[in-house]
Amino acid sequence: MKPSISSETQQEALAAAKATQRPGQTKEQTKLIAQGIEKGIAEYKKLQKAKARERDKFRKQQLKAKSRPATEDEDADTFTEHLAPQGQFTSATWVAIALLLLSWIGFAAYCS
Repeated sequence: MKPSISSETQQEALAAAKATQRPGQTKEQTKLIAQGIEKGIAEYKKLQKAKARERDKFRKQQLKAKSRPATEDEDADTFTEHLAPQGQFTSATWVAIALLLLSWIGFAAYCS
């Protein structure tokens, strides 16, 4: 199936062919040149569409890549903030450390 060329593209090609027309050039030659220009424009548009699709695909991959690690990092930051925000010990942390030390001391006293 041959892609149809829009009338706008045909008009642009004919205008370009007429603009570069040489003295003594026949109408048939000008039409052939216009057809060549049409094919060139159609090929150019096709390549630009393919490039645009690739750019969109790459952009979407980048957005997905950025959103996934950011979410994981935020979850990790939230988790560590609940444990001990910014390296500060809360009273609950001190209680946990004191209970751990007491259990070690009790275990050492029981074993000896």
